[in-house]
Amino acid sequence: MQADKKACLVIGAGDDTGAAIGRAFAREHMVSCLVRRPRHAGALEALAKSIRDEGYQAVALPADAREENDMTALVEKIETEIAPIEVAVFNIGANVRFPITQTTSRVYRKVWEMGCFAGFLMGREVAKVMLKRGHGTIIFTGATASVRGRESSAAFAGAKHSLRALAQSMARELGPKNIHVAHTIIDGAIDSNFIRENVPNVEAFREDDAILNPDHIAQNYVMLHKQPRTAWTHELDLRPWKETW
Repeated sequence: MQADKKACLVIGAGDDTGAAIGRAFAREHMVSCLVRRPRHAGALEALAKSIRDEGYQAVALPADAREENDMTALVEKIETEIAPIEVAVFNIGANVRFPITQTTSRVYRKVWEMGCFAGFLMGREVAKVMLKRGHGTIIFTGATASVRGRESSAAFAGAKHSLRALAQSMARELGPKNIHVAHTIIDGAIDSNFIRENVPNVEAFREDDAILNPDHIAQNYVMLHKQPRTAWTHELDLRPWKETW
């Protein structure tokens, strides 16, 4: 382990927002510890390499965040072999849409496991090590569904509402112990591979600043970590200037 370094753990280091978050904290001279499910190991390593090619530090750590043993081993590995975890970001999306009559119990359970239970596992494990040091930042990525359920989104809204409650409970418990717990509400479409593939006029949205930019989201995450404890934000909502809400 590098004694003079700090690590940023990113659970859900996908191609867009998660990648931007990992890159942003690496530029803050932390070791970005990037996590996705093992089936995405190739893409995860490519992301880590792209950060290293910029002259920063990053490591790909494939793991299933829904598995308790995986998460326990992951945090132990980072703490003992890489660097102390200073920032932990839970960024798994799990956004699916099914009418309520077509939402199977398997879908609902899987979305909850990805969108909330995995967040609990990460939060619990990093809290253990942060409490020993008396400082750290934990950020949970939420969505519009964190505060408002919409049609055909019972599973997603249920998971995100639960994640928000988890973040609130952790903030009230850990804040007085000098651990900053924040929850973000990402309210709007993100300029991502999914949107680019499914929205034909995405370029017009981009030119008009009417779509969320992953790098700008990541900048706000860094800001949350750097906030003085005399003025901590618990919940931060981010949306494009033209987004209706």
